[in-house]
Amino acid sequence: MSTPLALATVTAVLQNFINNSITDHDLAATLGGNITVSADPPDRIDNGASSPDRINLFLFQATENQGWRNVAFPSRNANGERISNPPLALDLSYLLTAYGSGPLHAEALLGLAMFVLHEMPVLTRDAIRAVTVTPAQPPLLAGLQASQLADQIEQIKVVPQVMSVEEISKIWSALQSQYRPTAVYKATVVLMESQRSVRPTLPVRVRNLKVIPFERPVIELLQSQENNAAPIVPDQPILAGYNLVIDGHRLRGGTTRVFIDALEIVPNDSDVTAGRIVIALPATLQSGLHSVQVTHPLDFETGLTSDPHRGVESNAAAFLLTPQITTPAPIAVARNTTLTLTIDPPVGRAQRAALLVGSDTIFIPARPAAGPATTATLDFPIPNDFTTGTQLLRVQIDGAESPLEVDGSGQFVGPTVTIT
Repeated sequence: MSTPLALATVTAVLQNFINNSITDHDLAATLGGNITVSADPPDRIDNGASSPDRINLFLFQATENQGWRNVAFPSRNANGERISNPPLALDLSYLLTAYGSGPLHAEALLGLAMFVLHEMPVLTRDAIRAVTVTPAQPPLLAGLQASQLADQIEQIKVVPQVMSVEEISKIWSALQSQYRPTAVYKATVVLMESQRSVRPTLPVRVRNLKVIPFERPVIELLQSQENNAAPIVPDQPILAGYNLVIDGHRLRGGTTRVFIDALEIVPNDSDVTAGRIVIALPATLQSGLHSVQVTHPLDFETGLTSDPHRGVESNAAAFLLTPQITTPAPIAVARNTTLTLTIDPPVGRAQRAALLVGSDTIFIPARPAAGPATTATLDFPIPNDFTTGTQLLRVQIDGAESPLEVDGSGQFVGPTVTIT
């Protein structure tokens, strides 16, 4: 692989090709004057009437090569350690321009330069070394041997690029220079690679191949069950201490795991079928929104060690763990005092809590940072001007509201609080 000096080396090699060709064809004698081969920006070139004949090679664009872009592995692993040095693969686009001091001189110069690149479509390794080791070169060109361009794995090809008159005119407008006869060429591909030390990997001792049908689990519905013997009631709220019922397709695998947020749960084998998984909700789960995912991890066991892999994962589904007021009835409180309620599951210190009384809302004050991480009781201040009477009572934790009791006629009947 090459070093960052490779771009300058490519330009120097092309410049050397054209310069040698002028000598071989004795073009200077034909045109009656000296011919300069340069690699300058067009806006720096004196193109007046008295300026000498010149062939200019200008690198106007460098783009990533699509074929080499994703060949190597990423440079760093998940821990941020450097594991490889992926090459920077570039295609170089050149403007080949002829400046003539007399009639037809520009045409003769451009024709010779294009013929040279046609006859030499590949930068051979010997041609690259001939430029980089010539002692008579200026210090920069003499130092281009350090670019290691001649030793890169792929040889550089020079091919003409077809560009419309409009595209060429835009380039010359951007250069703010007067247009001269021009051809466009691309040199591909230059591979530059870092020499940084990488973390070596151990050789592969055993190769395991495990072929299984690809059956991705799918979660379609999440329901709640009070206990293993209780019926599953549609639209029943999911409460602490309940079972979570996961319905879907292809849920059972060789190994089945359920993730609630980042918590891994191993379900009982008897509670797992292809269409349903039943798990007990963890006691540490707090009220609010949670995600559920079923996974089928794989283990490529070698006989000596375990080699776990992620396997296949289901879609992510969400459920709302509903808080519940467990304070025994009747609940009564006077205005300008504090109402203390027992909540299940316990409320985290950072969770948002509010009390819904009838059509009014009371937000709980901020809890002290030095207090316990969770608490099963919450204190709500009742304002002095709060509406009196018996009203429906709910608590809201991170957007999840405690359920209301319904009588046989479908009317909400509890829980209630009496404000005096």
